[in-house]
Amino acid sequence: MDLSKATFWGYKRENGRIGVRNHVIILPVDDLSNAAAEAVANNIKGAMALPHPYGRLQFGADLDLHFRTLIGTGSNPNVAAVVVIGIEDGWTKRIVDGIAATGKPVTGFGIEGHGDHETIHRASKVAREYVQWASEKRREERPLSDLWVSTKCGESDTTSGCGANPTVGNAFDKLYPHGTTLVFGETSEITGGEMLVAERCRTPEVREKFMFMFNRYQDMINRWKTDDLSESQPTKGNIAGGLTTIEEKALGNIQKIGRKCLVDGVIDKAEAPTHPGLWFMDSSSAAAEMVTLCAASGYTVHFFPTGQGNVIGNPILPVIKICANPKTVRTMGEHIDVDVSGLLRKEMNPDQAGDALLECMFRTANGRLTAAEALGHREFVLTRLFESA
Repeated sequence: MDLSKATFWGYKRENGRIGVRNHVIILPVDDLSNAAAEAVANNIKGAMALPHPYGRLQFGADLDLHFRTLIGTGSNPNVAAVVVIGIEDGWTKRIVDGIAATGKPVTGFGIEGHGDHETIHRASKVAREYVQWASEKRREERPLSDLWVSTKCGESDTTSGCGANPTVGNAFDKLYPHGTTLVFGETSEITGGEMLVAERCRTPEVREKFMFMFNRYQDMINRWKTDDLSESQPTKGNIAGGLTTIEEKALGNIQKIGRKCLVDGVIDKAEAPTHPGLWFMDSSSAAAEMVTLCAASGYTVHFFPTGQGNVIGNPILPVIKICANPKTVRTMGEHIDVDVSGLLRKEMNPDQAGDALLECMFRTANGRLTAAEALGHREFVLTRLFESA
């Protein structure tokens, strides 16, 4: 596929970023605000609430990550406007101010001193205005370099390493020279293959930061594990699918970054990259957690290879599922966007598989709903570091 003149149709936001969706979201600051946020979304068709169970009594790095994730979610260019609802004004304003820095419309409401009824009434009026305003936004043709693409796999098996993951790698190799911004992560799932990633780092400084992130994860595991990561890495499902060690899983996982890409930078959870290229993000390997972090980092399209079938979606980040397992394609076909099982039957080659994924990417960026979006999968799961105070 010749990408030298490739373009897509997206929504230009106030800060110059380009989105491929046009959501108006109702964002609760904390678990106590979920009911009000969902009530507003129920009142205003076209608005979408993002409920979650966290927020109260977090502290330190955990609280910083909480704010970074919520601000990043509201700042994502797939979001046109945001209504923020919190139990009290201080934390609500902090998130509103963070999102407002992008220039997009955002208004916050604190429930204390007003109650749910008044808050829902006031927030619904603003949400209605935002939805009508956003509905007049129009897509414009944009260069491929404006597209940010993330990847994470799930429910891996032997067909992942043989087919689906290399398909993502092929697509990444084709996107990389054209100034796109790419990211991978899943820190636990590169265990045993970390030196392969380290060797791909563009500079000694990037390599040092990558190894710091990887070793930080290893130190955490060594502090808290009992005997090993049995039943967590690899999972029982991975083992049933033929992946017997974390090293085997890692070697398959790393194929998602292709053969030609270099690691140009390293970011922490929910941080935004500062320039184009391939980035590594320290992140959980839990599907919904990492996809949520990718959305908070500003990514607008996600590649999700799966072997045994994973149903993950995200409220604002369209998740494209790729599968090379013929059984999964047959039994869970409604969840699969790109069928590359022909790789195992030698009916397609890696270039054809990569091109099929890129074709689906362009259709998705131009507005086609992914399987997860059509099926209503909106998993929004925040990453926690500590217990609450």
